[in-house]
Amino acid sequence: MRTETPHIPTADGRADAFAAFPDDGERHPGVLMYPDAFGIRPVLRDMAQELAGHGYYVLVPNIFYRHGPTPVIELPEHIGEEDRPAIFAQLMPLIQAHTAERTLSDADAYLGFLAGRPEAAAGPVAVTGYCIGGLVAMRTAVAHPGRVAAAAAFHGPLAADVTDHLDELTAEIHLGHAEGDLTPEALAELNSTLDAAGVDYTSEIYPGTLHGYTMSDTDAFSPSGLRLHWDRLLPLLDRTLAKK
Repeated sequence: MRTETPHIPTADGRADAFAAFPDDGERHPGVLMYPDAFGIRPVLRDMAQELAGHGYYVLVPNIFYRHGPTPVIELPEHIGEEDRPAIFAQLMPLIQAHTAERTLSDADAYLGFLAGRPEAAAGPVAVTGYCIGGLVAMRTAVAHPGRVAAAAAFHGPLAADVTDHLDELTAEIHLGHAEGDLTPEALAELNSTLDAAGVDYTSEIYPGTLHGYTMSDTDAFSPSGLRLHWDRLLPLLDRTLAKK
């Protein structure tokens, strides 16, 4: 396994990132992995390397690079509930500043970077994300129907700029909702909207999970939720991205 920390030119500067890919001299399908609001840190690097081990070039960008390089804010080794108020007091201005316009401008740069990497295969890519990264992944998929073949969002919200344009999606998508984030009634309403738009999707509530269930460095972590996340994500990528 090889890892790199590239800096990607964007319209507003340079975004630092983490990349992981098999060290076999072959080209592998690209996966753009958007982090949660806490950003690039050991748990995200571990997840990127685990995914890369299945035969992908995985790129994790610092979505808040306009506010500084990783780590944009200092984090404890374990993010407990008692830590969240102070952390989110710092994060909320960054989250609010990361508009849909910025998301799409940056996505162009990240996808362009993947297209230019000799280790990344030509052809469609996948996008996946966690928390705010799930929203960013879906925005990227909507904006690049010819480029993004699969999109997955885990414990991530959807905004009107996504749900209003679902009929433009060509990617197969998976939405893994936290039980603490979405009621069964809200899930049924969302899935009805996806059906009406003709989206190829799976969308489900992960049992017994809280927002942030994939992140092992938080109190919300659910081992069963993380396993289900891999059980859904890996077949989705296998179905939609051609591997050698």
